[in-house]
Amino acid sequence: MKRSLSAPRGLWLIALPAVAIVVVPVIAVFWRTDWSNFLTSISNDTSRTALVLSLRTSIIATILALIFGTPLAWLLANRDFKFKSVVRAFCVLPMVLPPVVGGVALLYAFGRRGLVGARLDEWFGIQLAFTQTAAVLAQFFVAAPFFILVMEAAFDQVDRRLVGTARTFGAGPWRAFVTVTLGLVRPSLLAALVLTWARALGEFGATIAFAGNTAGRTQTVPLAVYSQLESGGDDALALSLLMMIISLGVLIALRGRWVNALRRGGQ
Repeated sequence: MKRSLSAPRGLWLIALPAVAIVVVPVIAVFWRTDWSNFLTSISNDTSRTALVLSLRTSIIATILALIFGTPLAWLLANRDFKFKSVVRAFCVLPMVLPPVVGGVALLYAFGRRGLVGARLDEWFGIQLAFTQTAAVLAQFFVAAPFFILVMEAAFDQVDRRLVGTARTFGAGPWRAFVTVTLGLVRPSLLAALVLTWARALGEFGATIAFAGNTAGRTQTVPLAVYSQLESGGDDALALSLLMMIISLGVLIALRGRWVNALRRGGQ
């Protein structure tokens, strides 16, 4: 059990402004929300469509992170290869990159005149920009690094002797990975999935730059909040409160597991 240290006198007073800057805006949203119309605001056609779209795209983005991020995280944790540090740096770059810059990068990569998008349009007639697929790609771009970083830290903590024992008793590489390795990292895997989904659900900057903000087509909840705020609509507060409740629920459910994983991953 971690022992608590006595704090220098006055340290709490110095830390209080940082807490207030974070807590007061949250309280303000709860205070200003019209609770009598809360359910109506989040269930009207525009809000409901945005919420359904957000849930669908964020879940798909999370599944993609699971499929493609799991083997990548395992390789980063267990294999040494050339330019490994460069690969890791690119994998976590979206975590520190301004999201709108990520959206611009996606646009110039997969847009109609982009590096890859131009070929997709010319050869297959596929256009990704300003579609729901673009929203998924934008959410994957900003959320997948969280999954990779958490899972890399989890794989790094696996006792390789247990995996070796399974191999000794005849388990093939894939069976040992699925039954032993993934079993050992199950709590971290769940935390990584929830964290990735929450980040994808709240994505704004990359989505608006690459997918646009078309109601009923690419307008997710964060974009709906932005549109309502611009037009002076009353639903902005209700939708903001809904996102806050979801985010707080995720953090409470994870109970700091992702923080510990990120700390180990940064070592």
